[in-house]
This record gives sequence, C-alpha cells and structure tokens, in this order.
Amino acid sequence: MRTSFDTIGIIGKPSDPSIAGTLALIYEYLLQAGYRVIIAADSAEFIRGKAAVAVATEQIGRHCDLVIAVGGDGTFLSAARAIVNYGIPLIGVNLGRVGFLVDISPDELPARLEATLQGHYKAEERYFLRAKIIREGQVIHEEIALNEVAVHRWITPSMIEIVTQIDGVFLNSQRSDGLIISTPTGSTAYALSAGGPILSPSLNALVLVPLNPHTMSNRPIVIEGGAEIELSFCQTKQIQALVTCDHLQIPDVLISDRILIKKDPKPIKILHPEDHDFFQVLRTKLNWSNG
Repeated sequence: MRTSFDTIGIIGKPSDPSIAGTLALIYEYLLQAGYRVIIAADSAEFIRGKAAVAVATEQIGRHCDLVIAVGGDGTFLSAARAIVNYGIPLIGVNLGRVGFLVDISPDELPARLEATLQGHYKAEERYFLRAKIIREGQVIHEEIALNEVAVHRWITPSMIEIVTQIDGVFLNSQRSDGLIISTPTGSTAYALSAGGPILSPSLNALVLVPLNPHTMSNRPIVIEGGAEIELSFCQTKQIQALVTCDHLQIPDVLISDRILIKKDPKPIKILHPEDHDFFQVLRTKLNWSNG
C-alpha cells in the first residue's frame, strides 16, 4: 500500500560529484514511481539532462511530504535542521564513512526505499538542543543542534573555566579545553570521541562531557533530558570562547556571556528500514563482536 507521500525532496551533500550516481538513481526511481520530486538547488546540477525542480535547501520542507538526505551524517544533520519546522519525516542514504543516522546503503537501493515508501518502516523522533548566547540580558545568538552543543577555548593557549548550573542548581566549576552537551543522537558523535557514554536514542536524557579536564575527577554526567543547562565563565581576564552547534560555529563568545541550553520542543521524525536495530548499528559501525 502506497503511503501519503506525494512530493519528495532530495538533499545531497552540497557540490560533491561523488553523490551524482546515487542521486540520479533515486531521482529516476521516484519519477517512475509517480512521485513529484524536488531537488535541493546545490545538488540539482547532478541530474543531467533533466528539468529538475530545484529550490534552496532551507525552503525544501515547505514543498514536500518527505525528504531524503543523500550523503553522510553531516548531510543528514543539515537536512534535519532545514526541515524541522515543517513537521515532515526524513530518510537517510549513506554515502559517508560511518553513518549512524543514514541507514540505507546505495547497494540496497531502490528496494529499501520502495519498502519505506510503501509504509514498511520504523518511525523515530529525535530532539534538538536549542542554545542561546545571552549578553547584557539580551539574546544575541540562537541556534539548534541535533548532535551536540560544544564550548571550546578559542584563540587562547589557556584552559577555560566553565561554571555549570542545572535547572538553576550549581553542578560544578571546571578548568578544561571545553564542554560538550550532547543529545542521545550525538552520544555516538563528538561526545563519544571525548570519552562519553553511548545513550539509547529513546532515552529522555542529555550527557555533559568535559574536554581534557584539568582534574581527572571531572567525568561525564548524564542528566534528565528536559533540564535547562546554564554555562558561564569565571575567568579573571578576558578570553574568547567558541560555541559550536553541530557543525555551525558561534565565535567570539565573551567571558561575561551566559549560554543557555535546553531541549527544543520540536522533534525531527526519522524513518528507518523496518528491520532497523540500533544495537546492530553499534556492532557494525564500532566493529564490536557479533557474538
């Protein structure tokens, strides 16, 4: 039984010729199956000889019932950010190196895609973090992140001193190279490389992972997912910090600024193949034993 998806958008890794073959395969399959197809403008060049309908990536969700991200996890994150306000689902086709989020491989096309479009899928909701930079009582920058918000020392050889409060209650003060605040989705990304735990995607939780802390007793901590995290600095001299929301940078954060981080209420809906198994993904991607 065909699902209610009538118009399908495709977002590819921007200006990357290596996606051309897979992009064309998906595009041709969708057209032949009777779907209306819209391509992100920075990938439309790979649909040769076709009058593809192209729109800007940030507008594609306005015109579609479903979006397919073609690339790696970075492409998936960009696509999720682009469509989250439109309440439409997202499918990932993996052309990257690891791919925890993009779980259809090119050699499974178009069979996996066809099954999903016929309604044979597992739907999952993942949540973003929303970070606000507050200076002199005003929000000067606001951004969302599906994986993590990270605070780094920036243009300074010295560690930074970060004060963390959870729902207004003091947690700790630490000297380190920075701090990662990760969602369960991001627990297999930057936070994992910094020594953080892997969280099941269904958990309503966040993890705070210090980056190269001065004191080894500063360890990762898992907190309730709805908590509001406030970060501030206790430096005595002016420094600049860098805040990243996934791959987007917010530079020149001052020691007088406060950073508020909280789960955003709008989820992104991900459609996985019907036999998707998170633990199998971990075994495969992290080269764990299958025994």
